[in-house]
Amino acid sequence: MKAVTNSTKIFVVEDDPMYQRMVKYIAEMNPDHEVHVFKTGKECLNNLHLNPDIISLDYTLPDMTGAEVLNQIVAHNEKAAVLVLSGQKDISTAVELLQSGAYDYIEKESNTRDRLMSAIERAKEQIAMKREIDTLRSQLTQKYQFKNTIIGTSKPMQRIFQLIEKSVNTNITVSISGDTGTGKEVVAKTIHFNSKQSKGPFVPVNMSAIPKELLESELFGYEKGAFTGAATRKKGQFELAHKGTLFLDEIAEMDLAMQAKVLRALQEREFVRVGGEKAVKFDARIIIATHKDLKEEVNRGNFREDLYYRLLGLNIHLPPLRERGNDVVLLAQHFLKLFAKENTLGKIDLSRDAKAKLLTYPYPGNVRELKAIIELSAVMASDNTIEAADIQFQSPKQEVSFISEEMTLEKYKHKIIHHFLKKYDNNVIVVANKLDVGKSTIYRMLKEEKHRGRHVVSS
Repeated sequence: MKAVTNSTKIFVVEDDPMYQRMVKYIAEMNPDHEVHVFKTGKECLNNLHLNPDIISLDYTLPDMTGAEVLNQIVAHNEKAAVLVLSGQKDISTAVELLQSGAYDYIEKESNTRDRLMSAIERAKEQIAMKREIDTLRSQLTQKYQFKNTIIGTSKPMQRIFQLIEKSVNTNITVSISGDTGTGKEVVAKTIHFNSKQSKGPFVPVNMSAIPKELLESELFGYEKGAFTGAATRKKGQFELAHKGTLFLDEIAEMDLAMQAKVLRALQEREFVRVGGEKAVKFDARIIIATHKDLKEEVNRGNFREDLYYRLLGLNIHLPPLRERGNDVVLLAQHFLKLFAKENTLGKIDLSRDAKAKLLTYPYPGNVRELKAIIELSAVMASDNTIEAADIQFQSPKQEVSFISEEMTLEKYKHKIIHHFLKKYDNNVIVVANKLDVGKSTIYRMLKEEKHRGRHVVSS
């Protein structure tokens, strides 16, 4: 046995001296392989604490069958790639072993050597991929530790930390509410990557971003031929989230018909793909988010009451940034540090006046708006310190301030139309629909202004 740092650990379980020498020789051809040889199934099982990566397992051993050894290996370490070698050519045996968790089934014949070498290399590629996924998953877990992702010392945020702590210790459904931009998805990811579901996928679905007619196939998937263009079977988000977390963002945007289907899927823990007949089981934690008051939506008849109670679970309400006091400065410093690092700008500080100015603004766009403001301020700063003058507040809600001006109704009409043309990229049709005026009215106004020599952006 040759011990190698960062090696691939291979067990050779074989009582036939000729095959034992052959398999051992093949395994040791690569100096990065650490090879252990055993003659019985019991010897192999007694050494599983060494965590082998690959096991070459003879199907017929003196003390146990290959199937018995395989079952115990899988129960102890399902990540190990088990290559079963057998003199039998029974297809049903091979199928049964593969279904029980064997990586490959290799018959003992003239080309056993080549097949075994190929199987070991394929297994190593799969092991390397799994290790890379585990590394990335570990990095994500570190990234989404509470102290790294959710910044704040205010009383409202301390309460949020307590609720997140409670949520990660169980699989209770979590409903996250709060204004747009308060960080609902960040909280959802933090819960996922600190929970027992962290080894599974985090699957986010923004309900408001998916057209109504496509939502069912997006959530539940579809079978080949279910509709025009369905050339192959496609898994839906429920299926992709199996053994992980399904994050349903803007849940209130679902129509009532779709709500009924989601309710059934959550109750039965199964669904049927579009165009399919067979129920598909799923096991995923559910986290939802909305900026609307779901109870109010129930009262208005826009949201099913039974689905509301199914989803409510543990509610985490994120406060708007304006209610978080000095958290604004802490977040600003956090975003500034990230931006400076990403753009190799060196250390950038906030002056005392800049900090004071940041605390005067209500942040209608919440944390997302603060991040944008800080990044722009870092660009505008003339040196490594952001001054108050470098900070620009540009809330869209501040744009419509002309109502305080004194002008004629006709001038007001022109200004309103120009405001909406700017907002909707000079799309006359959209603006006409928004303002409920004729397209000809807008075109006529623009034409008249052009004739008067005013600058008009083309539509």
